[in-house]
Amino acid sequence: MEAQRYAEDYDGVIAGAPAYFWTHLMAEAAGETLASSGPGYIPAAKLPALQAAVLSACDAMDGVRDGVLGNPRKCFFDPQSLLCQGPESDRCLTGSQIAALKRIYAGEPSIFPGRVPGAEAGPGSWGLWITGPKPESSLMYTFSTQFFKNMVYENAAWDYRTFRMEQVPDVDRRVAAIYNATNPDLGKFKSRGGKLLLYHGWSDPAITPLTTINYYESVVSKMGQRTVNDFTRLFLVPGMQHCGGGPGTSRFDMLTALEQWVEHGKAPVQVTGSHMTNGQVDRTRPICAYPMEAKYKGTGSTDEAVNFSCALP
Repeated sequence: MEAQRYAEDYDGVIAGAPAYFWTHLMAEAAGETLASSGPGYIPAAKLPALQAAVLSACDAMDGVRDGVLGNPRKCFFDPQSLLCQGPESDRCLTGSQIAALKRIYAGEPSIFPGRVPGAEAGPGSWGLWITGPKPESSLMYTFSTQFFKNMVYENAAWDYRTFRMEQVPDVDRRVAAIYNATNPDLGKFKSRGGKLLLYHGWSDPAITPLTTINYYESVVSKMGQRTVNDFTRLFLVPGMQHCGGGPGTSRFDMLTALEQWVEHGKAPVQVTGSHMTNGQVDRTRPICAYPMEAKYKGTGSTDEAVNFSCALP
């Protein structure tokens, strides 16, 4: 929003996990809640089995089996593989739960993209943001219901069960001009020398990273790739959850990268990310400027960034 509406405020902007399409994000949150309520609810106890099945199918696709998907868009995991063949347990899903899971992954294409697979379990993931510890308790349920009650309809009695995606145009008419920052024309920001760094965790359970890719590509479509390369970079962090955490290398220094670009003209191609366990760094990886991805060179420890390079997929 700063770069779009207030282009003269800053010489450089870092936007991490931007909630720039707020009305549609909240609509999708309500849609997910509707899909996963009642018999479709997926208890947190089932999430480890779900994540294990995803990793079993897709972990090695990036050349390294390390519990992290380098590019989850390449993972075509079939939720049907988890259908209970006997009594229901925490290691399988019912038909209703599979239908809800498919809806969560798919999103509502005309409104907002869905979630990507790969980090459904663990602290700070789906059990907090999407499914919640019990039905109607997730953070996305809370965000969306409070948004529609208090900011859209000004009606404390509003019930999310009445929500339908067909209502999104009316929601946009009411409040999009206030909350959304979807304008792809960053010409004014660029013309005064502004630099924009976008980053997003591939395993973000709050805001799907696909929406940030969509915004970046809308800017490219509007302004052209060569022009965008002069002032904007997007970094996608494998395994990182919402603004941090997760199994990926989610600790990194974007501020220095922005400083080097703004003050010294050195555009970032990659930054080094690290993962810590019990206060000790146990893995480093390059985080590459989109659309490049970190590729293992084939020798050396897969926990050391020096053994990877950024390359086009």
